[in-house]
Amino acid sequence: MTSGRTDIGAVVTFTGLVRDMAKGVSILDMTLEHYPGMCEAELERIEAEARARWDLQGTLIVHRYGRLTPGERIVLVVTLSPHRSAAFEAAEFLMDYLKTRAPFWKKETAADGSGHWVDAREIDDKAMERWSPG
Repeated sequence: MTSGRTDIGAVVTFTGLVRDMAKGVSILDMTLEHYPGMCEAELERIEAEARARWDLQGTLIVHRYGRLTPGERIVLVVTLSPHRSAAFEAAEFLMDYLKTRAPFWKKETAADGSGHWVDAREIDDKAMERWSPG
């Protein structure tokens, strides 16, 4: 993304990993489901929104789906900008969006074999609110 480019002053990357604990429970794995076609279109839409809000020379979102185990990578977000503040803010915006609005459904399986679908967390919703106009 940066090869041959001299207009980029900052590259921010974020890599999300599967944790081995959630709410004090040991996690065996996490399964992420998505709706093919709709999901990719929504990720493209949110990247376009980030590029409209900040002076960015590039963005990338790679989000895995399927069965993942602790320590595996779930998501990669990359933002490129002439200035670090825009790159950091855009990366935070994209991650806040992915945590709250992206069409992914997560099911965690505990070490004892029980499973549950992961609900949105209030702290993630509050983080997303800062990006709303008003």
